[in-house]
Amino acid sequence: MEIRVQSLKFDADQKLLAYVDKKVSKLAKFFDGVDVTEVTLSLLQEPDNKAVKIQTHIPGEELIIERNAHTFEEAITEAVDAMKEKIVRIKEKKFEK
Repeated sequence: MEIRVQSLKFDADQKLLAYVDKKVSKLAKFFDGVDVTEVTLSLLQEPDNKAVKIQTHIPGEELIIERNAHTFEEAITEAVDAMKEKIVRIKEKKFEK
């Protein structure tokens, strides 16, 4: 699975990029058809100013999850967990009838 990371309004350091790679790569275990996952990291004006958007493409679906938190790590973890649940639900609905 290819993971593309884009950071808006700041430069992500190597530690954050490694964290994204580690967490997002676990999504491949839940569905074999995941080719590309795009992760967008951005800063907002709100108190929970770290935003993470994860886009995953599986056959017939484009899944998008967005989460905001005080830290990127927290937002990434929440978004990956939500994406995991979404992938499993779609997989059960479409492919295990």
